Amino acid sequence: MDKEVDPAVLAVVNEKRLRGEKRTPVEIIARMGVPDAREKAAEQAWLATGDNVIVTLWAELISVGAGGRWFYLESLDAHRRASGGERSALQSQRIKDRLQLLKRSLDAGQTVRAVLQTNRVAIADIETDKAAKVSTRVPDEEPWHVAQWDADHKIALLVRGAPGWQPDEAEMQAALSRGSIPAAAPPAPESHASHEEVQAGALAYLARHFAGYGYKAEQVAGQGLGYDIEVSDKKGNTLLKLAVKGVAAGFASFQLSAAERDCAKKTDPWRLAVVSDPLGAAVQHKLYKASEIDSAPGLEA
Repeated sequence: MDKEVDPAVLAVVNEKRLRGEKRTPVEIIARMGVPDAREKAAEQAWLATGDNVIVTLWAELISVGAGGRWFYLESLDAHRRASGGERSALQSQRIKDRLQLLKRSLDAGQTVRAVLQTNRVAIADIETDKAAKVSTRVPDEEPWHVAQWDADHKIALLVRGAPGWQPDEAEMQAALSRGSIPAAAPPAPESHASHEEVQAGALAYLARHFAGYGYKAEQVAGQGLGYDIEVSDKKGNTLLKLAVKGVAAGFASFQLSAAERDCAKKTDPWRLAVVSDPLGAAVQHKLYKASEIDSAPGLEA
């Protein structure tokens, strides 16, 4: 909401909004070179023509440091919201895609184009309020860059303008207090889950994940088909056949059955889906094609 935005930032947003041609949020990213902008409007970062990375920056979370330099703290935790709650599978995937593009720009030494956005609800509620809508979205003509990527503390620093400046410690702490970085998750209690519970958690997680994208995920585990979940679209077309393996503390390795290996050789949609920590807060998964399964961590010969 406007009252949460630093006055200096709000002044720039309002000036661009009033002086610029009136455009919808979709039209703005389309003009910036985002292909299929309408289908991608809900995303938070885009790879535009010319390999330009574009990201949405919530104006409410932009801080102003010494000399009027703007900076933005980006959480590298894809699973937890700024409020501390857990993101849905779809929300987490969008954040992962955004972080991947930001890391890409850092590794390539490229600048980032920003879309400045204000919202109609408090920033803490933006991911949980179903009625949340964009108030204002304007392109920022000034380039941004990723100035720091701290994987240990799960924080990235984005700075507006030329490289060479970074906020001091006091400015960083003030920015953290704005709420862009989620509170650290409490230590997970020691797990006494059985292998069956870990596997069941992995199946349930993947079913929720693909359902979040509008796909049907049918569990067929135990039928000896060589896979555990069949993912299909709304027309009933099979997209993936997943052999699911849950891994967690105490259950870090797994094997493929003869039926799974046989199915992997015969069926292109077959994938090995390894779900890490399926009963924990940091659950994530990775898919492996038949040609890639030998590189899957934890696979026993």
